[in-house]
Amino acid sequence: MGHVRGVALGQFYARVLIVALYLLFGVSIHEEYRRQIMKFNKQKSPQAEKEFGGTLGATCIPVFLPLTVLYLLCVCRSPVASVLQWPPVLPPTAQLWDPLAPVLILGWMALQSFFYLLPMGKVSEGMVLKDGSRLKYPINGFHALCITAVLLTLSLWLGMPLGYLFELLLPLAVCAIGVSFLLSLYLYICSFWAPHHALAQGGNTGNPLYDFFMGRELNPRIGSFDLKYFCELRPGLIGWVVINFGMLMKEVELRDSASLAMILVNGFQLLYVADALWNEEAVLTTMDIVHDGFGFMLVFGDLAWVPFTYSLQAAFLVVHPQSLSLLGATAIVTLNGAGYYIFRKSNSQKNQFRRDPTHPSVANLETIATATGKRLLVSGWWGLVRHPNYLGDLLMALAWSLPCGFNHLLPYFYVVYFTVLLIHREARDERHCRAKYGLAWDSYCRRVPYRIFPYIY
Repeated sequence: MGHVRGVALGQFYARVLIVALYLLFGVSIHEEYRRQIMKFNKQKSPQAEKEFGGTLGATCIPVFLPLTVLYLLCVCRSPVASVLQWPPVLPPTAQLWDPLAPVLILGWMALQSFFYLLPMGKVSEGMVLKDGSRLKYPINGFHALCITAVLLTLSLWLGMPLGYLFELLLPLAVCAIGVSFLLSLYLYICSFWAPHHALAQGGNTGNPLYDFFMGRELNPRIGSFDLKYFCELRPGLIGWVVINFGMLMKEVELRDSASLAMILVNGFQLLYVADALWNEEAVLTTMDIVHDGFGFMLVFGDLAWVPFTYSLQAAFLVVHPQSLSLLGATAIVTLNGAGYYIFRKSNSQKNQFRRDPTHPSVANLETIATATGKRLLVSGWWGLVRHPNYLGDLLMALAWSLPCGFNHLLPYFYVVYFTVLLIHREARDERHCRAKYGLAWDSYCRRVPYRIFPYIY
């Protein structure tokens, strides 16, 4: 194991050296890079359909999404907390930087990387790749969450002021955005040394801006360390609940106790993250892992967007406390429970069917045969709507926002954004499935006409 890690570490430093040389002395290695570009131009996929607005979207999104994160955090901390306020709330430059922030961000990434490499949990195989191989993945994300919880408890016992995370939100977000850009650039440059079968078709178009955004390489690795899989569930997702907990501790500092609204937000979102990590193996069959390359779109989403926008409700409650009746809390808990039940049951059914369609829990479900040899579910949860997991997701998203009351739009940003995201994601999935399954997909759509909301959409 030590030898394997040593080799992986050596490969990592070699890649970093290549990227650094290119950035600092681009002329000196221009010929080698030019040869890689010429090789790539022969292998690119010119017929790949561009998504997210094509080149225009790939140029604008990396500019506007980071600004959106910073803007939302600024609004959240302001007394008015109005997303419609004009001119917008702009912080002084000094509030965007703190020397502690990069130490925390890099230390957090290193800590979660260490947990990833620990020999705990099982090892699972991913889906079959273009060359017929299967990659192996450590299934130990829930272990990492538990160890992190123990370390947080120890930190509290030692008197660490976790509430200070509230003051550091903006500098931490700035650093996370910077890390996202640097990692995306590293991935883009290194992808020109990847074999053709390792590239993602959607990010292999020959347009540098678009390919940087979408990601050229499907499963970039340093030795056995899978960068996309690691970022998908570890630093951002666990970081999200740590930030939430920091907001709860800040509220305790300000008001001597945590409000019921803050406890519900923390509890709901901790359940969601714990569920994702407990069922970590299921992510190996998702679109992010199976289809999308690892570029700025996923890197930024994993490392910056998730932890700093998904925690907006908790940050909002620090400055804008809300009172919540027992009846209201009961209704919100019921809504979240219903959403979670639909989300978990439908996802488990899909994942079980993909891995073993003969399993007793799914063997009796009705299916439609396709030309690829796979079968499409037309009964059970997936006979109700085409994406019942999205329905559960949206019910939970609403439950996370309701504890923040109805006087501000900001806490409902997540619901609005997530609805747009899932509708767009559903449309992407629809195109992929229609291209892949052809007439069988048309038959499935006739059998299951509703996409997310029964009898509505």
